[in-house]
Amino acid sequence: MSDPAGTGRGLAGCSWGPGRLDLFRVTDNGTLAHRAEIAGAWTDEEDLGGTCASAPAVVTWAVDAMEVFAIFPDGALWDRYWDGTSWHPWESLGGSLDPSFVPAAASWGPDRLSVVARGTDGATWHRWWNGSLWVDWQRIPA
Repeated sequence: MSDPAGTGRGLAGCSWGPGRLDLFRVTDNGTLAHRAEIAGAWTDEEDLGGTCASAPAVVTWAVDAMEVFAIFPDGALWDRYWDGTSWHPWESLGGSLDPSFVPAAASWGPDRLSVVARGTDGATWHRWWNGSLWVDWQRIPA
C-alpha cells in the first residue's frame, strides 16, 4: 500500500537552532527518511537507510548536531548521527528491546545524551553517552 501523505510508520522531530526543524519518519519499507524546514522552506527528503522496526526518536545536543535512534528487527537499538557535515553510518547500541514501544532520547548538556527503551523483559532500560563513550545498558528500577 502506498503512503501518499508521506507519514510512514512513526515520526520524530527536533530543532538545533532558530528557524530550523528536522523531521524523521519510518517509511513503509522500514527505512528512515529525513527532511528539514529551514527558514520556512522544506528540503527534499533523504533516505537514511536502516531497517527500523520501531518509530524513531531523535535528540540534539549542540548546534548542528543530532542523533536519531530506532529499534531494528534484531531487537537492538541502532543510532545514526549528524555531526554538522555528514551523517555517520548506523551503529548498534545492543539491547534486547521491544520494537512495539518507541525509544525516547534526551540531552542533558553539550555532547551528553541519554536514551531509554522498553526491553523484551518488560523493564525500562537506559544507556547514555558521557561525552566520550556509550555507558552500558542499565535497568531502571520499577
